[in-house]
Amino acid sequence: MVIFFIVDIDTINMTTTIAVTEDVRDKLVRVASELQMKLGRRVDLNEAIDFLLSKNLKRRDLFERAFQPEPRMTGAYEELIKERRKDELRSKRRYGV
Repeated sequence: MVIFFIVDIDTINMTTTIAVTEDVRDKLVRVASELQMKLGRRVDLNEAIDFLLSKNLKRRDLFERAFQPEPRMTGAYEELIKERRKDELRSKRRYGV
């Protein structure tokens, strides 16, 4: 069974939904509760994930570099965004949404 929940990804309240199994969610809640006891304050799942990432990454710079966009794909990404906007405009015209 897959559970969906919302994780706060930054300070301006942008959120995203991620899918995890129940056992992973339970483990994440356990980590968050241990952090709460250790820090003496409320800890959300975002902070628990951040803690796990920072704790287990010896070379965070390599991790972050791995998720940078490929320089050769810059044009393709811009084209994707442009086409997506066109799709949204067509959808508004067609369905009034």
